[in-house]
Amino acid sequence: MIDVINLTKYYGDFAAVRDVSFSVGQHEVVGFLGPNGAGKSTTMRMLTGYLVPSGGRAVVAGCDVMNDPLKARSLIGYMPENCPLYPDMRVQEYLSFRAGIKGVHGALARKRVESCLKQCWLEGVRRQLIGTLSKGYRQRVGLADALVSDPPVLILDEPTSGLDPTQIIETRKLIADLGQSRTVLISTHILSEVEKTCTRAVVIAHGKVLAQGRLADLCPPGQSLEKMFLDLVEEREAIGA
Repeated sequence: MIDVINLTKYYGDFAAVRDVSFSVGQHEVVGFLGPNGAGKSTTMRMLTGYLVPSGGRAVVAGCDVMNDPLKARSLIGYMPENCPLYPDMRVQEYLSFRAGIKGVHGALARKRVESCLKQCWLEGVRRQLIGTLSKGYRQRVGLADALVSDPPVLILDEPTSGLDPTQIIETRKLIADLGQSRTVLISTHILSEVEKTCTRAVVIAHGKVLAQGRLADLCPPGQSLEKMFLDLVEEREAIGA
């Protein structure tokens, strides 16, 4: 469902992402793991058509993101790390507006908005102005926005940022449930996030993929994901980016 082939992004002489390649299968939840500044968000922005790559390709559900960006975006529910919401709109109003932009109208739009309000625990604040919400609630609105058009592919950048422990547990459960019917790529630097929600992981640092595979295969017997991750990053830093 997601195929990334030698994706590269330069800013002047600086390579933010270098020859990144990985795949995410149908109904699979994959963690995109790396330290801050590793190139995770840049890769996701290229995947979703918000950034033009310097090289390589990205294909979503058989659609080339660069050749047909509008169609590719219609297949993706994208939640950026800092959700660009409209603070003067009420939650339900905003989700209805976003549904319309994404081509969902009428009774179907109302049904999808109600479903997303329930899934993301927003029913109690549906009439509240977004600008008055806490960061955790704004994250929930961003997740509901990603879901409102019922896309087959979800790309979530730090989806639990700003949530309290109870909300984090609920969000992890929601993501696991979504993985039963959708393809999900989650960017995070929180190792426990990957262990709790993902079956596979792609590890990136300094803009390069260091390892990828099933969690059980990435970590030798008796070794934690944290130890594997730290060893990979330290090895990359030792040999130079």
